[in-house]
Amino acid sequence: MSKLLIVFLFLSTSIYAQSPPKPYGAVPSKRQLAWHDIEVYGLIHFTPTTFENKEWGFGDADPKTFNPTDFNADQIIKAAKAGGLRGIILVAKHHDGFALWPTKTTEYNISKSPFRAGKGNLVKEVEQAVRKNGLKFGVYCSPWDRNNALYGTDKYLAIYQAQLKELYSNFGELFMSWHDGANGGEGYYGGAKEKRSIDNTTYYDWKNTWAITRKMQPMANIFSDIGLDIRWVGNEDGNASVTSWATFTPMAPDGKSAAVPGQANYPQSPEGIRNGKFWMPAECDVPLRKGWFYHPNEKPKTPEALFDLYLKSVGRGAGLDLGLAPDTRGQLHNDDVAALKTFGDMVKHTFEHNLAKNASIKASNSRGKKYNAANLLDGKKDSYWATQDNAHKANIELDLKAAKTFDIISLQEFIALGQRIEAYTIEVLVNNTWKKVYDGTSIGAKRLIKLESPVTTNKVKINITKSPVCITLSEIGLYKKAV
Repeated sequence: MSKLLIVFLFLSTSIYAQSPPKPYGAVPSKRQLAWHDIEVYGLIHFTPTTFENKEWGFGDADPKTFNPTDFNADQIIKAAKAGGLRGIILVAKHHDGFALWPTKTTEYNISKSPFRAGKGNLVKEVEQAVRKNGLKFGVYCSPWDRNNALYGTDKYLAIYQAQLKELYSNFGELFMSWHDGANGGEGYYGGAKEKRSIDNTTYYDWKNTWAITRKMQPMANIFSDIGLDIRWVGNEDGNASVTSWATFTPMAPDGKSAAVPGQANYPQSPEGIRNGKFWMPAECDVPLRKGWFYHPNEKPKTPEALFDLYLKSVGRGAGLDLGLAPDTRGQLHNDDVAALKTFGDMVKHTFEHNLAKNASIKASNSRGKKYNAANLLDGKKDSYWATQDNAHKANIELDLKAAKTFDIISLQEFIALGQRIEAYTIEVLVNNTWKKVYDGTSIGAKRLIKLESPVTTNKVKINITKSPVCITLSEIGLYKKAV
């Protein structure tokens, strides 16, 4: 009887050890997990504003102003792909109200321009080029319309919702539906040329408007200042905070009441909120040039600057949304193409060889064979190492078998079960002594740690020092930045 009990207890323990950890806190949806995999994408601004050499159109430009001399969607998308971008969001309608597709909702659209002799559909051309090149497609349709005479009245919402329905119906599956926070102000408004103020928390009836997105494009992540799926990082500099949480609880500016669409607690946006109510990771949006629209006197950011932004956005668990601005030809300038290509090559060559790939690895605690430390080096995001439920601290040691030189360390949590780790240190063995090279807090979807200078070692130790529950980690990488 006692032997049977021992066997039963052994089997029970084994089964328990092989069971997955319970989720912790808010966890990502299927569409959010897919968004995390994209990491870097582009936001294309190209409207009559381009031809006016402005940043924001007033809504009064003649549709004939929109007349690119040699529009080439494939040139733009191939340049983006060479830059490592995996998705494209097209500004189908900016604040000026000019629609880049032949919509039934407004006369102020591309069919009234000389583009393709009035028969063009720029949204379709871009969408087709995006899909041909294997990228994901999304749309930005500004709720503010500085051209529409009905903006500010109770008749405009139906127009805006109809525009979304057209975009959701005619351009395939979308990975994002992007909604800008700029709303109301001076505009042309059908010739009124006046200032119109709206309450952006109620005017667009966001609850029912976004219900259209959920019904028609269930895999489209909704971006706005406060979510619903992806939040704004709170700046247009392209970086998240060093400590970066993917969870968030939107609050009104007074910090005391729950936020509604159109409001955001910007001070918390760069870092997020630990144990926030929702999984709502940050998007770091930043233009490739100084402005979102093309201006001939500007130059693109250098590849080095772009790589630094990559480390401070994707490398902090956020997404990098890079603004692309076609010129008046309807193509990306050669300077932009070159900057993207060099940046893309830099990222590709830096991360193509994991110097830890053939290392032997051991962990101080493991949940069982299915969740052992070997999963950290298998290159698969859906496998992971996990500790037993009572182990909230643990260390992992890598034996590289030979001295390797690296200056970037990559860590990834298994975020499908939530963001768990709150503190960790990294050590390397130098002259038979462990030397701490990094002291960190959050990890999340991806943490890219750029060391101040390269280190050469044959052993690396990662010490997880704080987690409220058992630990999960899916990948570890060691890399040397490509020059």
